[in-house]
Amino acid sequence: MSNQQSSSTSYSSVSYSSTTSTSSNGGPPQVSGERHAQTSQTDASGTKVSTASQILGEPAVTETRTYDQEGRNLIDGATREGVGMGRRIEDISGEQQERDRMYNERIEEEYAKREGGA
Repeated sequence: MSNQQSSSTSYSSVSYSSTTSTSSNGGPPQVSGERHAQTSQTDASGTKVSTASQILGEPAVTETRTYDQEGRNLIDGATREGVGMGRRIEDISGEQQERDRMYNERIEEEYAKREGGA
């Protein structure tokens, strides 16, 4: 009878960035930003890597890839070669786009207040 121990390793990384720029003609400030997150979990069966990226005002792009112990990409339980497999872009409704537009306007107004009050 052998005594086997299972081991797993996890890793997470998140980054955010934003930029506000003003034009020389006195127009409203332009706000841009993006976020990136990645998690990785490794155990005896292989590694699962999940990533999410989003540019301010655009839908999030998420991707999950699973690799066997030898580093081969697994899709639906089968090993396949290829790049970009498993990517998904979320389609958002016009209602969500309107909420995003209104949110971006409020953020721009808030930055304009801060720039004017400084």
